[in-house]
Amino acid sequence: MKRALALSLAMILAGTASAAETLRYVALVDNGKQAGHQIVTTGDDGVIRVDYLFKDNGRGPELKEEFKLAPDGTFGSYHVTGSTTFGAPVDESFGRDGNKAWWKSTSDNGAQEVEGTALYSPLGGTPAGFSVAFAALAKRTDGKLPLIPSGSLSTRKVAEAEVSNGKDTRKVQLLAITGVGLTPTFAWATQGESPRLFAFIVPGWVQLIEEGWAGNGVALEAKQKQAEADTLVAFQQRLAHPLKGSTLIRNTRVFDSEHATLGAASDVLVRDGRIVSVTPTGGAARADNVIDGGGRVLLPGMFDMHGHLGRWDGGLNIATGVTTVRDMGNDNATLQQIMAEEKAGTLLSTRIVPAGFIEGESQMSARNGFVIKNLDEAKQAVDWYAEHGYPQVKIYNSFPKALLRDTAAYAHGKGLRVSGHVPAFMRAQDVVEQGYDEIQHINQVLLNFLVDDKTDTRTLQRFYLPAEKVADLDFDSKPVQDFIATLAAKQTVIDPTLSTFEFLRQRAGQMPESYAPVAAHMPPDIQRGLKVAEMKIPDDATAARYDRSFRKMVEFVGRMYKAGVPIVAGTDAVPGFTVQSELEWYVRAGLTPAQVLQVATWNGAKYSRTLADRGSVTPGKLSDLVLIDGDPTKNISDIRNVAVVLKGDTAYYPSEIFDALGIKPFAAPAKVGAGR
Repeated sequence: MKRALALSLAMILAGTASAAETLRYVALVDNGKQAGHQIVTTGDDGVIRVDYLFKDNGRGPELKEEFKLAPDGTFGSYHVTGSTTFGAPVDESFGRDGNKAWWKSTSDNGAQEVEGTALYSPLGGTPAGFSVAFAALAKRTDGKLPLIPSGSLSTRKVAEAEVSNGKDTRKVQLLAITGVGLTPTFAWATQGESPRLFAFIVPGWVQLIEEGWAGNGVALEAKQKQAEADTLVAFQQRLAHPLKGSTLIRNTRVFDSEHATLGAASDVLVRDGRIVSVTPTGGAARADNVIDGGGRVLLPGMFDMHGHLGRWDGGLNIATGVTTVRDMGNDNATLQQIMAEEKAGTLLSTRIVPAGFIEGESQMSARNGFVIKNLDEAKQAVDWYAEHGYPQVKIYNSFPKALLRDTAAYAHGKGLRVSGHVPAFMRAQDVVEQGYDEIQHINQVLLNFLVDDKTDTRTLQRFYLPAEKVADLDFDSKPVQDFIATLAAKQTVIDPTLSTFEFLRQRAGQMPESYAPVAAHMPPDIQRGLKVAEMKIPDDATAARYDRSFRKMVEFVGRMYKAGVPIVAGTDAVPGFTVQSELEWYVRAGLTPAQVLQVATWNGAKYSRTLADRGSVTPGKLSDLVLIDGDPTKNISDIRNVAVVLKGDTAYYPSEIFDALGIKPFAAPAKVGAGR
């Protein structure tokens, strides 16, 4: 789901071609499998029409875009229609007459006075918008392009390459685009006075590239990854504060994650990335560095148990107190590279626990990890993950149900845990019986009561069925109670990702409850984007039903927890901030704040098999520590007030990271001072 957001970022920028010209792009996944297209046609009337389609993992946007350009290269008029990744309608327009500009989408509308050049930034546009931005920027002498409704766009060339289609060669440039989103966006453009989009690549996932030039995609992706790495090295060097010698965190209340209790004031001594001692405050301990805890709460670093890591995610995770992420499905080569950069200390990153992705071959397969057709291939995938130190595998939607029991047994024989989605034409109780140790997502759990052996949950039905039907489920009925009892007896772990699934009930223009507490800290374009709905909700009655269904999903998590079913906290969405909102949902489900903190720390370490060196503030363990203003054991929302984060022998100040990302900080830093 997070990857759908990555492509949406490109759409926010929402090539052009010369008159009466058609320019075609292909969208490729899994080393060459076509998953969509973009066709850009400029008519004799000057109207540019874009047909955009992208389908991966049984979902994706379909958009029709029309616009005319003003003399300065920006949108004079603009209109896009179609549907989002999950089926919500897209209908967005923009117009400008002199200094008056107006816009209207399904989630917002507005008007403002605009002087001079300014580019409208669509909420639901296509990647063709890169071309408009590049050409308009090329005409600017100051290197900045004002945006409507707010902000400005700029680009910086970070690499170039020569490409060939067998007949022709050309030079293209990799541009780092800033001003939209929280981190730079990278895109390949042609060179010259009027550059346009040549390729948009999300490494490890998708390559959108001009038709006929796709053979250059692998080389461009490799060059892009190296250019991004150079940028990221500088980012880490600027924000990391290495701790030399020993460091004393004085006068802090330590959260005992094993017992979910808050201790008395203590001093915590760390050295060489490990916790040395935890003693009553005021002792005679000396250290090279000192952090004044000031009575703040000290937590072990938190876990995000459901990430799909990108190289820019580390900043948001670390700044929000997340020091370990379990990656739940990625391109294997990309994840191996991220893990290597993290270990080398060149990447601002959490620690990483990898889960190996195994999918079955179908027209709706997600193209991550290994896509298999038979048991031998499934075993080969398990072998690869075991050899590379993965503690578990994740099975996905198209995995052949006839192979599940034997594959799970084989993985267990290799010492790996087994988790995942419930494959199509199966129910959650089937996968638990056949060897799952864990199930991802609350919808996958509750589909147990909504499907039969003919329901194809590889489609959007896996979202719309729970939205429609969970509202009417009787949680006290025998089938539901028996299933909860089975999960508890088998200690099957549940990874609910409630914050992510709030999109099931979000209406256009509505700020999700999950992000409302942080929205005002975000740049204006992010605030605007948070109000875009993904589900098709045609009327108030449907909205009320979907809302009841979501609230019952929250309730179900509380019922499982109280019955003894292990819960872990994951995101599958915006890094960091979604962990915080996930914890708030668990409090609403009936857990105490202290129990929720235990889920985010002790449970994370236990079920990622890292409890030996993480998950608690204990001598000998890694000094992954988070200092919090306030008391999150009483008010879970205080979890946002992160004053300082230690990841081993490095300190990070969230306020510095947030400033670098354009986010208003949440707490003043507790800085490292000289010791005595």
